[in-house]
Amino acid sequence: MSEVPADRQRTAVVAVLGAPNAGKSTLVNALVGAKISIVTRKVQTTRFRVRGVAMEGEAQLIYVDTPGIFQPKKRLERAMVAAAWSALGDADIVLLVYDASRKGVDEDTLSILAGLKQAGRQALLVLNKVDAVAKPKLIPLAERFAADPAVERIFMVSAETGDGVADLSRLLAARAPKGPWLFPPDELSDLPLRMLAAEVTREKLFTHLHDELPYELTVETESWEDFQDGSVRIQQAVIVAREGQKRIAIGAGGRTIKSVREQAQKELSAFLERPVHLFLEVLVREGWTEDPARYRLWGLDPKA
Repeated sequence: MSEVPADRQRTAVVAVLGAPNAGKSTLVNALVGAKISIVTRKVQTTRFRVRGVAMEGEAQLIYVDTPGIFQPKKRLERAMVAAAWSALGDADIVLLVYDASRKGVDEDTLSILAGLKQAGRQALLVLNKVDAVAKPKLIPLAERFAADPAVERIFMVSAETGDGVADLSRLLAARAPKGPWLFPPDELSDLPLRMLAAEVTREKLFTHLHDELPYELTVETESWEDFQDGSVRIQQAVIVAREGQKRIAIGAGGRTIKSVREQAQKELSAFLERPVHLFLEVLVREGWTEDPARYRLWGLDPKA
């Protein structure tokens, strides 16, 4: 895009909150115009805050995709929820994403609304997945949320189809306060490529394993080697907590991990616009979810 003088630049940090599986990552990807957060049908897919950067006219919009907010039980879950709430501190604008196809307003969303009121913040409520709901059913739902003092305004979108996303983006840009851009205008995310590559592989694992494997699974990029022909060799470790989980991740005759590797390699090649040679190894590391170093790597507080 053409250069915009510093005195005309505007910037807004937009915190994107919501219950698990509300479609936050899909919405952020749609607003950014590129896939910067992994998306699966699983709840709690996003583990740490991911920033996506989008340009809308003279405004730079920095979307903070957060883990779903729910009632946490485990240490990792508590750290994820704490990270989501901490996004409020730097936010100029708050988006609360709600899955309009749900039957009734869930307890997690009610808890988020209560938390916003306690923090003295209001949110733009985004009714997502409206393409899956008959329009007459959307009216009472919108009225229910409009009566809540934590809701400033309501938008109806389908992040999946893109309906309403451009209108939402323009409104956010209009609300962006004056201030210098924080990222180069062609940058899409602050997520390092090594972590992005690991997230792509983790997405494919979640998709393949369905309910067979619990959430005690993560992926690390161990090495990244660029070659003169433009290709790259990426070595990753798929980490599970127990030996039985390793067998599930590998699959009969190695078919599961082979399919995961092929799909992740294809997506990474398209994203990086260069040939990718991806190598995966499944490792057992008992208690990895209790490792404070891993929490710090993800920007999470292990003491949350």
